[in-house]
Amino acid sequence: MPQLIQLETFNTGQGNLNAIEKIMPGSVKRVFYIYGAENASRGGHRHHTTYNALICIQGSCHVYSTDGENEENFILNSPASCLVLEPKDWHVMDTFSDNAILLVLSNQYYDKADYIDEPYVQNQIASSHK
Repeated sequence: MPQLIQLETFNTGQGNLNAIEKIMPGSVKRVFYIYGAENASRGGHRHHTTYNALICIQGSCHVYSTDGENEENFILNSPASCLVLEPKDWHVMDTFSDNAILLVLSNQYYDKADYIDEPYVQNQIASSHK
């Protein structure tokens, strides 16, 4: 399941600096950001191997995630909060504030074959627990 962590913040009286280190396996190979998404839903997938770290550096957004067994909802509204998604975490980002900028760091380069667009099937999950 996703892990919400607080980034180390340094304040020297000249503003804040957040360090993004050691938050997921491997090194950061891809960085992108989402903005202007107000009423849109983004994501709607999981991965075979990619970890992603989400930081709403401005404004706020909602993130829904499920690993097929557990569901969680998160509100990202601080540049000091980082949501780390494992490859198995199917996720949707939505309810973006007007000024939201969502920064995403990935430990893999973009590869269309790494994306799994189909959500988990809930009745298959329930039957596997019987």
